Amino acid sequence: MYENIVVVGDKILIKPLTESNKTKAGLYLPSGYSEKDEIKQGYVIKTGPGVPYPHFDGDVEPWKSEDNTTKYMPLQVKEGDLAFFLARYAYEIKYKQETLFVVSQHHILLVERDFDL
Repeated sequence: MYENIVVVGDKILIKPLTESNKTKAGLYLPSGYSEKDEIKQGYVIKTGPGVPYPHFDGDVEPWKSEDNTTKYMPLQVKEGDLAFFLARYAYEIKYKQETLFVVSQHHILLVERDFDL
């Protein structure tokens, strides 16, 4: 379902466990409402390639290098992880009638990973 999505940089696509505009008691909240330090959780669906950094081989200055391939520092978060993140830094998007969040890796507080996968 998410094959056509390409996540860029250090961004992470998360499917939330709960509805974003609904309280625990079941009340619907207006779209402008947000609790500033609310922590949400959801499963990581896709991750970006990581943080780009210039190629440097030691002998040649990076700006003179003929090797223009971009290298990436990989992300710690992996697909399938349960991520806990700060809601105020998450961007809510609708994709095919589904609510998803895009979050930078540095706004994820912790992840729970099943090491048996």
